[in-house]
Amino acid sequence: MTSIAGLPDFLLYLAAAAGLTGLYLTVYTLATAHNEVALIRRDVSAASVALGGSLLGFTLPLAVAIYNARSLLDCLVWGLVALVVQIAVYWLVRLAVPDLSRRIEDDRAAAAILLGAASLAGGVVNAAAMTY
Repeated sequence: MTSIAGLPDFLLYLAAAAGLTGLYLTVYTLATAHNEVALIRRDVSAASVALGGSLLGFTLPLAVAIYNARSLLDCLVWGLVALVVQIAVYWLVRLAVPDLSRRIEDDRAAAAILLGAASLAGGVVNAAAMTY
């Protein structure tokens, strides 16, 4: 059955992606000044928009890293690079909007949309840079 010959590698890279995504969410939620999970549980849409954009901004370059990886280690290293880029994007947006977290906590969409869009833009550029 050659059709499932790649299944072990698929499962390995899928597990690595899931682990990196979990690590990303942990690091990102600790790096931000607001508690996204608590806010989302309180139905604060702004937190969901910001975190969702950030998650997309991380997983897009992670997908490119998986596609271009020459080894699992290569994938893990580039996945960590994607994590660092997204944390940097958050801090850059926070510099531009110093009360970013308060605005997100107050469910103000403009700040959340800006952060989500910046995160996605950072992820697109990061992914493109990984296609070397």
